[in-house]
Amino acid sequence: MTEKFQYSQRLVAEALGTGMLVATVVGSGIMAETLSKDVGIQLLGNTLPTGAILIVLITIFGPLSGAHFNPAVSVMFAAKGSLPRAELAGYVAAQIVGGILGTVAAHLMFAMPIIEFSEKVRSGPAQWFAEAVATFGLVGVILGGLRFNNAAIPWLVGLYITAAYWFTASTSFANPAVTIARSLTNSFSGISPWDATEFVVAQLVGMAVGAFVFSWLLQGRRTDFN
Repeated sequence: MTEKFQYSQRLVAEALGTGMLVATVVGSGIMAETLSKDVGIQLLGNTLPTGAILIVLITIFGPLSGAHFNPAVSVMFAAKGSLPRAELAGYVAAQIVGGILGTVAAHLMFAMPIIEFSEKVRSGPAQWFAEAVATFGLVGVILGGLRFNNAAIPWLVGLYITAAYWFTASTSFANPAVTIARSLTNSFSGISPWDATEFVVAQLVGMAVGAFVFSWLLQGRRTDFN
């Protein structure tokens, strides 16, 4: 039996899920900086909690709101007809607000200023291309999981982001709402607000290309081989 949740419930789920994701990203980055001066260890301390919380959040909120937590994913689903287009703006707004509140929550937990614009530079063609690649891959993972193994999507996304932290030059933001939220922390996971705009553009390009490529690639008819 499939439950139907009200639009207001789904918006709260998207805001809460995105907020918990950002609180994990920002909070684990602050903790990693506190515990170690080794940048590699800091990145590892940021990576593992992020991948883990994605598995948890998608498992919990997936049946409720779809667990997008990402405007690029919501835009893709709206374009494909899986999310009513009238609901898209609400989803995106909820994700952005939730992400910002996630940064605020992380700062309050570590006795930092509530909002602190990042001074961390993440810019240049390599970084932009990395974000496009990261989002392209994320779209492929989601669409592939929906096509072949829906129950595995929480693990697929969590493991993909864990890996993408390390194989992309940008450490795989792959999410406009998370990018905006991370521009409001001057800690390990931060990004300059000026660079955040470029990241968001690259993410949307990666999403569009990924949706086109994987929608074509995953089309097919079942063939029985005897």
